[in-house]
Amino acid sequence: MEVRRILVHSTGNAKGQQRAREKRLAKAREDLDKLQRGAGGRYYNTAEKITARIGVIARTRRVTDCLRTSVTTDAAGRPALHWHFDQAVLDAEAAVDGWYALLTTLTPEQADAAEVLRRHKGQAAVERRYGDYKGPLAVTPDFVQDNKRLAALVTVICLALLVFCLIERQVRRALGGDQKMQGLYPGNQRVRPTGRMILYHLSGLRLRVGHATDPPTIVISRGVHLHLLDLLGLEPTHPRWPET
Repeated sequence: MEVRRILVHSTGNAKGQQRAREKRLAKAREDLDKLQRGAGGRYYNTAEKITARIGVIARTRRVTDCLRTSVTTDAAGRPALHWHFDQAVLDAEAAVDGWYALLTTLTPEQADAAEVLRRHKGQAAVERRYGDYKGPLAVTPDFVQDNKRLAALVTVICLALLVFCLIERQVRRALGGDQKMQGLYPGNQRVRPTGRMILYHLSGLRLRVGHATDPPTIVISRGVHLHLLDLLGLEPTHPRWPET
């Protein structure tokens, strides 16, 4: 099977990697300067102790590739540390900041480079549904003896996830525009409703039980309840009632 490799550059990733590298170097520089000042003193009075400490700093600060050190000893046996960062190595690291590769089996006729990147960016929505699967739906490991039962359980769970996603989709479509609404979070801030938050608020609804001549009614205690039901296209004053 042939696989295409598409190189992508992200300016956001490049800036983040540059900041992370500068932070690593700054912390390593602080530790190395402290070690250099303490070389030959009470705690680092031998070249072996200094070398061991250099190894710890290099691993902890992740500067092994670019760190260059030299430990010397004077006539009195007192050790001294000399160090610097290899600028050529740092320049090589900076040159690849922001670059990453995408692998795909799609041919150029099926999807050009821009289309492959678009599909890759769209994976976040799929990954979020995995979070819903494990979160609001509270799916736990299934232990059954028959594969048919396991398939049936997975089917039911997937149907629940489908309904969960459709509820979120319907509310956002009904909102239109920026798909944001108020009343879901404290402070009355405008946010995009999620399936988790929609069901959280609707769980506060209460049904007043009726009888044959008095149909049941939904008790609405908050305005957000009425707003969500309206966005979902549900009539709160006429719940389903068997025609008997």
